[in-house]
Amino acid sequence: MKRRVARELAVQSLYQIQMNEATPQEAVQIAVHEAENDNETQLDFKGDKINSAYIVELVEGTYSNKVRIDELLEEYLKGWAMDRLSRIDREVLRLAVYEMLYRDDVPPKVVVNEAIDLAKHYGTDESGKFVNGVLGKMIKEVEDLKSKVTPT
Repeated sequence: MKRRVARELAVQSLYQIQMNEATPQEAVQIAVHEAENDNETQLDFKGDKINSAYIVELVEGTYSNKVRIDELLEEYLKGWAMDRLSRIDREVLRLAVYEMLYRDDVPPKVVVNEAIDLAKHYGTDESGKFVNGVLGKMIKEVEDLKSKVTPT
């Protein structure tokens, strides 16, 4: 399974948590089930087996570090508050920040590019530019920010 598909399912799962107060595991289970059966969002997994464990790692990591991630994002939003963002933009940003700061398996530039693509695909016409602006500022300080976070 491509990481792109995992990120898409992770964003859908985070959205599910926000909308329906599902647990991370329940949200991933719902997103994977919908992708395998309905695939309304037309995920391109070409019959590959979906790695639920990896998606759960992303979702649980993002969810369990949400408070600290939101605090960091607030510093970079400049004139915006987290609660004013669209739900999709918020979840895309949270996932990207989690991957940039709490994981070492993907280069930050790749994370930012993937987040921009996700925002363009699932968000509004302006979402890609907005996510790029926020994460573009963060990536310049990513090593310093990594030293200030501790996973929960």
